[in-house]
Amino acid sequence: MDTVNVNINDVIERCCANQRGGQKELYILLNDYAFKICYRYTNKAEEAEELVSEGFIKLFKNIGRFEVNRYPDTISALKGWFKRILINTCIDAYRKNHNNAYHQQLADDSSNLQDHSASGLDMLSYKEIIEAIRLLSPSYRTVFNLFVIEGMSHEQISEQMGISVGASKSNLSKARENLRKILQKKNSYKAYA
Repeated sequence: MDTVNVNINDVIERCCANQRGGQKELYILLNDYAFKICYRYTNKAEEAEELVSEGFIKLFKNIGRFEVNRYPDTISALKGWFKRILINTCIDAYRKNHNNAYHQQLADDSSNLQDHSASGLDMLSYKEIIEAIRLLSPSYRTVFNLFVIEGMSHEQISEQMGISVGASKSNLSKARENLRKILQKKNSYKAYA
């Protein structure tokens, strides 16, 4: 849906009135945006779709709280507000599914990778980096996304996820190390292909 031709204030007003047509328009407008956010927090498209659906349910339930006239750029403000809903939905799902956080260890052979001094980051595509992030364990991936991509502090992550600040810092460090190993392994395969 073309955001230029959408009267977002009208769509939001119809959503507040619980009109299905307005909800459908808003869903079409924000679905791809929502999926990209949720997909970063899971390793399956089906799980991301479930998180998106939960996020839209929360959005439609609380759309009356969004102050349309408060922002000069309503669509950007709505996306920011919805992003926060989606991230909280992903964190809630993480807590529900991983109340006793576990850490997935990489296979033993990945720790025997050679250290290459040349940076392969320039050779990696965005898709390859996202795929590598998705290979991290859920706890590492969630902390990594919240810290690196969302810009949250360790204190905020600690509060959101119900873990200590030290656990947040440790998970981030381990996530970065595992990500480095995953990316190095991918690059070594490319070099020999």
